[in-house]
Parts: sequence; structure tokens; C-alpha cells
Amino acid sequence: MKNALIAYFSASGSTAKLAKTFADATGGTLYEIKPASPYTSADLNWNDKNSRSSLEMNDKTARPSILEPVVNMAQYDTIFVGFPIWWYEGPRIIQTFLESYDLSGKIVIPFATSGGSGIGNTASILQKSCQAKVLSGKRMSPFASIDEVSSWINSLKL
Repeated sequence: MKNALIAYFSASGSTAKLAKTFADATGGTLYEIKPASPYTSADLNWNDKNSRSSLEMNDKTARPSILEPVVNMAQYDTIFVGFPIWWYEGPRIIQTFLESYDLSGKIVIPFATSGGSGIGNTASILQKSCQAKVLSGKRMSPFASIDEVSSWINSLKL
């Protein structure tokens, strides 16, 4: 998979670990989706209805800004997009990322980490944010082995 991008957003480092495994499994380019305004621990307090993450997830139109764009997105055919599950879906910054590029003709494959929630309806939500073909994706352990990741990718028959 020479033309693969592994784009990820990681709030606590778990998704970053898994994204590195995806990069190793595919030989793709690793790109961190960094918010222009980094999240603090207070921002990530799920129990506070007024925390930044709670407010963003309760507002379907929220689109947190991204610090740096992908250089030459046109070179990638397949885009793996990794993130933690927030409120049974991907964080709003993932929609910001997808909406920032013309992804026509590309394949987007979500992968997620979570303390217990499944990936839910994330693929259908993300499909509305881009012109790419979005596959259903998978929730995986941040400690998934390269063999587990490779096996799943091979099962997609890309």
C-alpha cells in the first residue's frame, strides 16, 4: 500500500499507538491530525456538560480547526482515519479533516480506539463529510499487533 495515508487524532496517546501499527503494516505515511487549539484534560472531562469535548459533540456543526494540513493529499488513494470514540462516534475534528480535502475517488477506512464503546454509526456519519467511499471500519485495541492489523486490512480486499 504505497499510496496510503494513516491520519489520526489521539487525545490520550492510545490512538497514536494504533496508528503507528497501521503505518508499519501498510508502509503508508503517518499524519497526526493536531487541533489548532490542543485539548486540555479539562476539555476532555466527559462528566462536565460544559467541557469543550462535550460541547463539540453536542453540536453536530462543530468543526474544530486543524493546525497543519496534509501536504499533497492527491498522492494518496487510501486514507485510514484513526480516532478515539467519543459519544459513540468519531470526534468532530475528524469531520473537519475529511471536509478539508477533495477526496473524490479515494477510499476512507476508519479505525478507532475506545474504552468500551463500539464504532457505532461512525462510517455513515463520516460519509456525509466527504466524497470518498467510506468503509465500515473497526474498533481495535491500541495494543493490536501488526499481524492483527494486517489481517484485518487484508480482509478488506482493497
